[in-house]
Amino acid sequence: MGCKEMTESRDMITVHVNVEITAASLQTIVENVKHIAGRDEKGVYRVDTADKVSEMISRFLQDNDFEGYVKYIENY
Repeated sequence: MGCKEMTESRDMITVHVNVEITAASLQTIVENVKHIAGRDEKGVYRVDTADKVSEMISRFLQDNDFEGYVKYIENY
């Protein structure tokens, strides 16, 4: 089941949080998103890397059963 299918089948809300990731992870995301998006006619990258980080973390949480993870009190 893909990320979009999972989102459509569950009640989802957007939560704004601070998340710690490594600088290397962020650098890799920025490089990959720039590569995918490419430059516009002026040679500028028009991409919101913060949105991509949000998408990727959300997809990771869905794919790795965050809902199941939070059910166990031992994880707090």
